[in-house]
Amino acid sequence: MLRLVNHKDATITSIFSPEQASQEFVVAEVNKWQQFSDYIFHGIWHIWIGFDHILFLLSLLLPAVLVLKMGKWDAASSFKAAAIDVLKIVTAFTLAHSITLTLAALNVLTLPTRLVESAIAASVILAALNNLFPLFQGRRWMVAFAFGLIHGFGFASVLADLGLPQSALVLALLGFNLGVEIGQLIIVAGFLPLAYLLRRHWLYQRAILQVGSGLIILIALVWFIERAFNMRLVS
Repeated sequence: MLRLVNHKDATITSIFSPEQASQEFVVAEVNKWQQFSDYIFHGIWHIWIGFDHILFLLSLLLPAVLVLKMGKWDAASSFKAAAIDVLKIVTAFTLAHSITLTLAALNVLTLPTRLVESAIAASVILAALNNLFPLFQGRRWMVAFAFGLIHGFGFASVLADLGLPQSALVLALLGFNLGVEIGQLIIVAGFLPLAYLLRRHWLYQRAILQVGSGLIILIALVWFIERAFNMRLVS
């Protein structure tokens, strides 16, 4: 449960959970830099619980340690090449969602929530499909940028629920954005070395890449139907 505490020009946000059923707020000690750090935490937390964003990112990263040869996936020759591919994808995704997150948070540009959430689910489907039927090999960073613009609106809706303190508007926006990037980098840092070690094994090339991508498509398809047609398939 999200709780906002407003006191004069300050806004404190906190997430209650079974592990944190009670919390203390000392509004007298709230300052802009404390709010900045709070929004960094919220950005990190959101990317970690935003399974649609994670699956989209992972769908793009899974082939990063592979190369397409004669229509089949093969192991990448060097860690450097895989790391550069990942860097392009993460940078493109970051730039794109930062643009739309900022525009939406400042009410410069907004889109209907239902449309945004449906488009995010569709982006996950298309990114995973590309692993099974490669069309954008070498250009996945372009996919990351294009759909990153949509994901930025999704981040903005979360930020709207948290509330932007007017006295520290820019700092809160920067903090949340920075938190999202930190959360992403932690995921990438855990994924890339392990994927590179497994890249030559059939377990990675078939089970993780192909079966994993198929499961991601099924999950995202359920999300898309639920969001686009406003119906519940899974309780």
